[in-house]
Amino acid sequence: MTTHTLHRRLVIGGAALTATALALTGCGRSANSDESAPKATTSVGSEPATGNLTVWAMGTEGENLPKLTKEFEQANPGVKVTVTPIPWDAAHNKFTTAITAQSVPDAAMVGTTWMGEFADLGALDPTPSGIDTAGFFPGALDTTKVGGTSYGVPWYVETRVVFYRKDLAAKAGITTPPTDWDGLKAMAKAMQEKAGAKYGINLLPGGTGSWQTVMPFAWSAGAKITSDDDKQFTFDTPEVQEGLKYYQSFFTEKLAGTDLPPNQTEAQFVSGQVPMFISGPWMAGSIAKLGGDKIKPNIGVFQLPKNKSATSFVGGSNFVVFKNSKNKDSAWKLVKWLSDAKTQASWFKLSTDLPAVKAAWDDPSIANDPLLPVFGKQLDDAKAPPAIVNWEQVATAFDTEVEKMAKSGQSPADTAKAIQTKASSIGTGS
Repeated sequence: MTTHTLHRRLVIGGAALTATALALTGCGRSANSDESAPKATTSVGSEPATGNLTVWAMGTEGENLPKLTKEFEQANPGVKVTVTPIPWDAAHNKFTTAITAQSVPDAAMVGTTWMGEFADLGALDPTPSGIDTAGFFPGALDTTKVGGTSYGVPWYVETRVVFYRKDLAAKAGITTPPTDWDGLKAMAKAMQEKAGAKYGINLLPGGTGSWQTVMPFAWSAGAKITSDDDKQFTFDTPEVQEGLKYYQSFFTEKLAGTDLPPNQTEAQFVSGQVPMFISGPWMAGSIAKLGGDKIKPNIGVFQLPKNKSATSFVGGSNFVVFKNSKNKDSAWKLVKWLSDAKTQASWFKLSTDLPAVKAAWDDPSIANDPLLPVFGKQLDDAKAPPAIVNWEQVATAFDTEVEKMAKSGQSPADTAKAIQTKASSIGTGS
């Protein structure tokens, strides 16, 4: 497992609705009834892939993908795959410009929060029936769906679990990780009272991306972000309030701090100042890099504790085929090959990207890791926001209100109401 930093967060956080996108909205998908929903425009034949394929991928994935696609070319001698690596900070504009100019590649890696926007622009090809999606983690598969239509496949995934210091937990008398909300609260108290921690757990007191930690508690209380048709937000509900109330309680009971310096989670964990936090798999590498061999055996992880459910956040990246691809059949064959469990395991070894296909987690490189199987179990109960055009604006409003709740004592009820009001003003884009 290695360190995954900025690009990981950009996968689920990079899209802002551009003027270009707004201008093109009218040529995208229409209101979705079964009759008007986009349909697959091709099938995936059994013969080998042929011709030239152009593929875009971001960050280190763009650098590593050519090593993998050489195997696809060997299995399909008549095809040539050209991968163009794209810097993350330029990717969104490059995609929207290419969509406008109808100069898109045949296939591409796409951030999960871009799916709604690109589908709304009419740029993506619906997933054909020849792509078997049964083996993907359900939450990851949901990130490909826009208005009930699936576009592409999940390529790799990440989710959030609770990290904890095993040695300090033992000192606090915790021998078994908690499985419910009361247990997590009790563990945080014990870490503080018996193990000498300043705070029991490190939670974001609002600010960018805090929704990714808060919403799992709301989801676990039974909340939903939107109505079933994705046309209305549903933040002002008892279930969202319950999640917010639980989250706020860590701050009001001084089990989590609002005065911790930002971006010091690993250092606070290694020092024992704050021996628990909620985050993704890349943090194990970051902690080990900072704390060395001494800290490695003391890194523990467990799944989010249960209320009605124990639902976490799922992020990652998808792989799509563009509607204007000139070699659509071969592009889908590449996507199908990338979705094979053996290919997914090979990709993990090349990139450390966690597989979106469940069967790939049986590979010894993952199954024998001391921490990764916990992430695999968590992925069975993980969600992402619905693929709506305006999600990034809504997320910013959510983070702002959570900060008021954590730092200024705004009530959970007022917080839920304020998020609902702001989100409704922004709209779902549907």
